Amino acid sequence: MGGSSCGPGAHLVHLWPPHFAFSDHHPWDLGPHPGPALLVSLASEVQDLHLAQRKEMASGFSKGPSLGLLPDVPSLMETLSYSYCYVGIMTGPFFRYRTYLDWLEQPFPGAVPSLRPLLRRAWPAPLFGLLFLLSSHLFPLEAVREDAFYARPLPARLFYMVPVFFAFRMRFYVAWIAAECGCIAAGFGAYPVAAKARAGGGPSLQCPPPSSPEKAASLEYDYETIRNIDCCGTDFCVRVRDGMHYWNMTVQWWLAQYIYKSAPVRSYVLRSAWTMLLSAYWHGLHPGYYLSFLTIPLCLAAEGRLESALRGRLSPGAQKAWDWVHWFLKMRAYDYMCMGFVLLSLGDTLRYWASIYFCIHILALAALGLGLALGGGSPSRKKTAPQATSLGPEKLREE
Repeated sequence: MGGSSCGPGAHLVHLWPPHFAFSDHHPWDLGPHPGPALLVSLASEVQDLHLAQRKEMASGFSKGPSLGLLPDVPSLMETLSYSYCYVGIMTGPFFRYRTYLDWLEQPFPGAVPSLRPLLRRAWPAPLFGLLFLLSSHLFPLEAVREDAFYARPLPARLFYMVPVFFAFRMRFYVAWIAAECGCIAAGFGAYPVAAKARAGGGPSLQCPPPSSPEKAASLEYDYETIRNIDCCGTDFCVRVRDGMHYWNMTVQWWLAQYIYKSAPVRSYVLRSAWTMLLSAYWHGLHPGYYLSFLTIPLCLAAEGRLESALRGRLSPGAQKAWDWVHWFLKMRAYDYMCMGFVLLSLGDTLRYWASIYFCIHILALAALGLGLALGGGSPSRKKTAPQATSLGPEKLREE
């Protein structure tokens, strides 16, 4: 919108600026925020600018403005202002320097809608907050650390991870919706719908800036660039890999852009393992993070192999039944991994997983073995067979 295009084109190491997370055991602890990811992203954007300038010099002519390219290298003061921008400094979302610059240079900020998009985005938050308070009260996490918990029957121990993960999701939904609303209230991350903006990356299509307030007011805008959570997609998508895409979406873009693509291996599963390892390190040094994050590649390999071996051979009705079973197991896998993420310590995590006989690890290994025995292909980032991506209703979009 500002400068020569409607916005940036185009997911976290965290060293600086300081992060404003609560303590590890605070019920609203959201972990580290994406501040230092801003600097990694900015360095990449500056590098892209230098590469474009070299190409122009080599070719002898200018191709004009490129989508998402910076107009100039930011000064130290501009870098500090970006790093400490009040929008998103507490809980995110991550945003590129180009997004920040477009916000500052928005030619007609009064034409950008904020109230209606904010209300549409905020309305579920009170419900999610009440559900968090209720579920965390009825099923407190601290109970899992007590000896009496392990005297309960196996079905009770197995079920307990379901409400724990439910409470976990609800608190993040509230926090991220609030963070998004903060951006929307400031008009931050708004682009015309025609620009097809992506979470984290920004617009994917060139879009000339409006030349008058009337033309700016006639455009339809969205805030997809700063969308950090898709609650419906998270809860109702079918596969483990899809669930990752709907969760912490701007950071997922950062991880894909700067970690996954630069992984020292080519296999999708091994690249995902590399990405998850660095994501666990970014979250902290608690063993529970590593146990949880490094279970994801196993689940990805299992579902990919078994899906490619069996799903395509089924009738349409049987494929629907497959998707429902797949969704149920995906949710249980995330329930299971969440326990490591919230219990944090090696002893507490392994004690709980052992009490339910490491069921998800064993199930994933069995599915992987079956998929290999049936000749299932290696999973890749691109879909190789048609599949429903969600069992829930269509997700809402801001106006």
